[in-house]
Amino acid sequence: MAKYSYSSNTPEIEELASKCISNYHIEPELYTRYDVKRGLRDINGKGVLAGLTDISEVCSTKEVDGEIVPCEGQLFYRGINVKNLVNGFIKDNRFGFEETVYLLLFGYLPNKTQLAEFTSMLCNFRTLPVNFTRDVLMKSPNNDMMNMLARSVLTLYSYDDNPNDISIPNVLRQCLELISLFPVISVYGYQTFSHYKNGESLVIHNPNPKLSTAENILYMLRPNSKYSELEARILDMALVLHAEHGGGNNSTFTTHVVTSSGTDTYSTIAASLGSLKGPKHGGANIKVVQMFEDMMFNVKDWEDEDEVKNYLKNLLNRKAFDNAGLIYGIGHAVYSISDPRAEIFKKFVNKLAVEKGYQKQFGLYSMVERLAPEVIAEQRKIYKGVSANVDFYSGFIYKMLGIPNELFTPLFAMSRIVGWSAHRIEELLNASKIIRPAYKSVSERREYIDLANRG
Repeated sequence: MAKYSYSSNTPEIEELASKCISNYHIEPELYTRYDVKRGLRDINGKGVLAGLTDISEVCSTKEVDGEIVPCEGQLFYRGINVKNLVNGFIKDNRFGFEETVYLLLFGYLPNKTQLAEFTSMLCNFRTLPVNFTRDVLMKSPNNDMMNMLARSVLTLYSYDDNPNDISIPNVLRQCLELISLFPVISVYGYQTFSHYKNGESLVIHNPNPKLSTAENILYMLRPNSKYSELEARILDMALVLHAEHGGGNNSTFTTHVVTSSGTDTYSTIAASLGSLKGPKHGGANIKVVQMFEDMMFNVKDWEDEDEVKNYLKNLLNRKAFDNAGLIYGIGHAVYSISDPRAEIFKKFVNKLAVEKGYQKQFGLYSMVERLAPEVIAEQRKIYKGVSANVDFYSGFIYKMLGIPNELFTPLFAMSRIVGWSAHRIEELLNASKIIRPAYKSVSERREYIDLANRG
């Protein structure tokens, strides 16, 4: 059979694409007429209630004198304020990600014995199948780490003796394996890509059973396996803060939707990864870093508020960076006054900036965080306040840690796989119906015309 190759800019494809553009348009006015909640959110940003969860709670409003008003953002993991959770880890000078995994999966904080046994279990799961690195990662290096991760997850299905069993013990076992393996697959995938595509030396380290997840990421990623205590602590905190964020975020809702169909764990998590990859979701931290790189190139004086403000206005007016009209890292679908994760991050970003010599860049980030809400309020009609979100500082942290851009979103996935796992189990235990919202058709009825009579 002859094989034809069409690029996206050939006349044939462009002509067919023009038909799509002409025949897929829906008048924006119709969404208002039929009271459609675009993005499953109303005009004030309130989400459509689509389910119940006991795993985490995102709070951005409170009731005052019978009226719902915005408040400082709060995030709770199994009823525990994440700020208190992080402060507990800092107070005792211990790594907290493994403890957070236990809390989210099982509903309560472990004691010392339970935590030690659970950490040991995760360590035992942190081993890829025989020849997986060679046959899956090294033989087909991929320049997109999220696609590589999704492909690897689907391939792990073939290594599972019981992949389709959706009983809770089997699903829990699968989830614990994926939680343990995501850092290994991501780091190895990046290293093999860099070796084959960029000619970099290939240095692969086996995970160290004595180290935490955060330490192991740095240990495996760096050729000399060296890292500072502060670097590992801040990366651990990043994993804790990204682990879960309610059932309504795009990738976690994807987890619920796909799980409700009754499919296997690997297909479900691969779908969630596809969601997280999007620049409007997990890919946002890369956009923040790229935006600041462009800002630092075009703004001559990083301490001049007027010059920085003018750049931010140009961003909103589609005259700077990617011309998308967005200030990346500012604003959130739920939070308005503050994102608690960004607030926690900022307390430690300055420490890392001092250690790494990035104080000047940190000053620019802080200025943009302060000025951006003012500029947005001046330039746009907004229905709720805006503030820095978790992506605003996370990319900056990863950059200071020397983590390549290609691993920014996989780092998010290494953490959020925990929340996805908890929500998959919750969906399996509590739901009996497939998730299927309604779409209203606005098409016109037409008569069928025989092929011979078509012009």
